[in-house]
Amino acid sequence: MKVFPVLSLALLAIPIFGQQYTNPVLWEDLADIDIFRVGDAFYYSASTMHYSPGAPILRSYDLVNWEYIGHSVPKLDFGSRFDLIDGSAYVKGIWASTMRYRARNGLYYWIGCIQGRSTFVFTAPSITGPWEKSSVISTCYYDAGLLVDDDDTMYVAYGQTTISSVETKSVFTSPSSIGTLEGSRMYKIKGAHYIFVTRPANGQYVLRSTNGPFGPYTIKQVLLNVPTPISGGGVPHQGGLVETQKGFWYYMAFVDSYPGGRVPVLAPITWGSDGFPILTTVKGSWNASYDFPLPPRPTKAHTGIETFSGTSLGPEWEWNHNPDTSKFTVNNGLTLSTATITSDLYKARNTLTHRILGPTSSGTIVMDYSQMKDGDRAGLALLRDSSAWIGIIATSTAFRISFFSKLTMTSTWSTSNPGGEITSAPIEGGKVWLRVYADIRPGTGRKGEFYYSVDGEEFKMLGMLVLNSDWRFFMGYRFAVFNYATKGLGGVVRMSEFGVDAPGLKTTVA
Repeated sequence: MKVFPVLSLALLAIPIFGQQYTNPVLWEDLADIDIFRVGDAFYYSASTMHYSPGAPILRSYDLVNWEYIGHSVPKLDFGSRFDLIDGSAYVKGIWASTMRYRARNGLYYWIGCIQGRSTFVFTAPSITGPWEKSSVISTCYYDAGLLVDDDDTMYVAYGQTTISSVETKSVFTSPSSIGTLEGSRMYKIKGAHYIFVTRPANGQYVLRSTNGPFGPYTIKQVLLNVPTPISGGGVPHQGGLVETQKGFWYYMAFVDSYPGGRVPVLAPITWGSDGFPILTTVKGSWNASYDFPLPPRPTKAHTGIETFSGTSLGPEWEWNHNPDTSKFTVNNGLTLSTATITSDLYKARNTLTHRILGPTSSGTIVMDYSQMKDGDRAGLALLRDSSAWIGIIATSTAFRISFFSKLTMTSTWSTSNPGGEITSAPIEGGKVWLRVYADIRPGTGRKGEFYYSVDGEEFKMLGMLVLNSDWRFFMGYRFAVFNYATKGLGGVVRMSEFGVDAPGLKTTVA
């Protein structure tokens, strides 16, 4: 049996670059991580459910500082429900999927099962695209993990409890003492094949074969109930392994951190004499900080002001379901025309979302509402299965600033309550600053606060929402910008700015 060299734990404990990073490396909702390296660049793919475009791609050169660079799935082309036509697709769409680079043909591959039915394959000649649908496979490769082997053969490990290969050959069945295993990631390391699998939501295991990709595989526990580096969060699990150019290995997992979602944490990995990976813990815990894997290389800040320069949205933005592309424009500002007649935000097309930065942050939009029509509603929301918003309601004779709350969904993600106006006040002038402050630290009782200003200087609080911390919607809360009609189409609003900052736990955002 081949064995792996044992890396020195003492070496990993020395701050090689004189700096440490802090977990989570990104306090943003980026779940079902697949991570790999091409040359000096690391790439990160995540799930997005019903948000479009899907499967965001992030890039890093040090495994700690990450920037959004694109999406693998440009449109959720899986049926009219994904357009909010003939129903909705909440909590459907892009689940755990996989992405890799194949050097032989210079293509990047994204593979994911949609709706538990078919598997879609998207490819691109560059990591930034253009990404195109290349094939559809009738089998569902649930929680797929793609490996491009040394001989260029491509394998996909997938399944829940019974882990299979692309030939639908079962290679491992989880024993009852372990239970459900899923979230496959497949690797070839030092001549052995590995399938990295999670036991949701508190364990990580690895399967190892020295007899080729079809096994037999032996199993070993990597972690179980390891204390989290995020106070109040869950056990780090799922995710994947990656090797740096220097030969060091790291494991990036996610932590359930509701109401904010599932956020990534990073820890070093060493290898035991039996060829299995060993998580580097500190006093038995996934530590809050470790030495930088590589010299720090900062990327574009995730805070700041977006002025919507150019003619397209940046890759940090995603729509709630597919948008009607005829009803918005980007040109040194974002113009949203009403695309839906409804009284329900959950059914309104062209609602544009942005991830909330944890542990606390605020989002602020500057909106020209002078061209709204009678019955239109436009503003800024905290969007999830329990939601609220602050915005402008137009009538035939006037405008008012409104706080709208108690929007809720059923357990099958249809609307149970479209909500109602809690408080309002007259407003005039045609321009408003809307601000939402969100505390997304893990736990119950976290709050979102809703503010407005008519001059950008003095803000007044209009309402508050207690955030839902249940995990079952999977995605965390997001900031959401919207404009929809209740009577007739034709109204327009223009967003000149969207700003994100992290003001801390005090709500001194006025």
